[in-house]
Amino acid sequence: MKRTKRPYVVCHMVPSIDGRIVTRHWKLPPKVLGEYERTARTYDADAWMIGRVSMEPYAGKARVPKRKTARPIPREDFIAPHDADSYAIALDPSGKLTWKASDIDGEHVITVLTEQVSDDYLAFLQAKGISYVFGGKAEVDLEKVLRKLRESFGIRKLLLEGGGGINGSFLAADLIDELSLLLAPIADGSTGTPSLFDAKPGKGPTRHLKLVSFEKRAGDLLWLRYQRRR
Repeated sequence: MKRTKRPYVVCHMVPSIDGRIVTRHWKLPPKVLGEYERTARTYDADAWMIGRVSMEPYAGKARVPKRKTARPIPREDFIAPHDADSYAIALDPSGKLTWKASDIDGEHVITVLTEQVSDDYLAFLQAKGISYVFGGKAEVDLEKVLRKLRESFGIRKLLLEGGGGINGSFLAADLIDELSLLLAPIADGSTGTPSLFDAKPGKGPTRHLKLVSFEKRAGDLLWLRYQRRR
């Protein structure tokens, strides 16, 4: 049986020159955000993915009601009716995001869960028209999730724009095909804050990269593109 391909994954980020990624204290000019979006569009990606914490401002807040029935909901992927051709994907293993809508600026929401989530939460997602896929019983198998996204939604290219934890997990699983960095002209110098890649203790991978291109952009940004050297 032929194995389903996975999407091509581009990690697209704006780090400081010392690799920090929490930008709220940097006071960057608006043109930086514009450059980030412009360079992202050049990839013509089908979807973007971030983690739960980063997704909270997009998701909003709604109430997850208690179901009136005790009948269990099967732990099967749910593909909600939609006509979108691009997707916003949240990695939310415990099911904590309380979505107000099933789309973000017209992009259909897909949330990645584990089987530990409650039936109430699954019923909530179904009622909201939000698609979900299971990544495993208690932990998310990222490669499995990527293959599901390709098979069920036709996603061929995905922008990974997560925090250090999700980026580190993708790096550790060797699932990043390309690294796209808009290096900000900022020396952060903080300690204990997220960096570009934060792998779990003892799982810090070393990946060798090949420089594809470099380009000076507006706002003294330097756009660096690397591909995984295999």
